Amino acid sequence: MAEGKLKALVVDDDPLVLELVERSISRYGFEVVTTRAALGVANLLRTEQPDIVLLDVNIPALSGDRILGVVRQFAGPDTLFILYSSMDESKLRELVRASGADGYIPKGVTGPELALKLSGLHHKRMANRPTPAVRVETAPQSQGTPAQVSMASR
Repeated sequence: MAEGKLKALVVDDDPLVLELVERSISRYGFEVVTTRAALGVANLLRTEQPDIVLLDVNIPALSGDRILGVVRQFAGPDTLFILYSSMDESKLRELVRASGADGYIPKGVTGPELALKLSGLHHKRMANRPTPAVRVETAPQSQGTPAQVSMASR
């Protein structure tokens, strides 16, 4: 994340949608990277390290849910994968469950609402991630050794 900005990678085969999403969310503080090609998403994940990946479900060559299955391994552990589609929401929810996506947003959501939903999903993820616990172990006084501090995940 660059200087407090969330970075979003938007994958959609429609250049007008890409432009609309980029303009919409960059206005609200997002750094945005876009691509029309399903191929190359893994490389973009490695080089750009986005916080959020917004995937169009209806890309003819390779749909967003299938892209997710191929590229998740190249993303950081906190990267969110959000499906973005105009399909019926009940079908979209099922696709999220089947693909392992972190959520979905209907394509009718744009502008400030889209930015708020993406930010909210990211903040929710960050609030729910495990935090390291600090354990302080003290050595007996007679040994003269300093206290040991170790990190453990919850």
